[in-house]
Amino acid sequence: MIFHLSSTSKHTLIDAWTGEHFHLFWDITLLYFIVDLIWVLLVPHCVKSPSTIIQHHIATICYIFVPFVFKESQWVMGACMSVEVNTWFLIARRVFNKQGFPPWQIELPPFISLRIKLISIFFYVTWFGIRVFLYPYLFFPIFGLWQWLSEESGTVYNVMLVCMPLHTVFCILNLKWTWDLLSSKVKSWRKGEKGKVDKGL
Repeated sequence: MIFHLSSTSKHTLIDAWTGEHFHLFWDITLLYFIVDLIWVLLVPHCVKSPSTIIQHHIATICYIFVPFVFKESQWVMGACMSVEVNTWFLIARRVFNKQGFPPWQIELPPFISLRIKLISIFFYVTWFGIRVFLYPYLFFPIFGLWQWLSEESGTVYNVMLVCMPLHTVFCILNLKWTWDLLSSKVKSWRKGEKGKVDKGL
């Protein structure tokens, strides 16, 4: 789990998530999810599954209080929040391609074609890289942190215990959304549709 950032660096990859700016990062993250939660409550049609997103945001807000009280898990929060990079590409797909142009349509003007292609590429790379691979992988260091804290505290009933079921739920959600994403693409290909921009999650 420990990787040096460079051959001369004294810091590890984990250190990158636990510096002096953590509390600012935490405050911004909390504000981000509270504002987004309020927005979904007020404008539920802005997403495909408002009830799921509302439950997800409430669980996330609860989840981020773990690194707030247990600093050894702060880097995990940083890794988990990287999923929002994918969320912004998801939003970009909808905002910058309202006409629903297929990403690989060659008849499009060069600028529009390049923009749609880049957004689509980054969307899928971050989707599978973060949601499908990183999130399940993070379960193992989370389990390791729970074991370590259990030994240190002398009890298995510690703050890291709540992380495992919560993280498992997030992994299941990501896999469900991945299945929905792939299923919609397969249906479009079978019907010969040119593609359309959906509402995402």
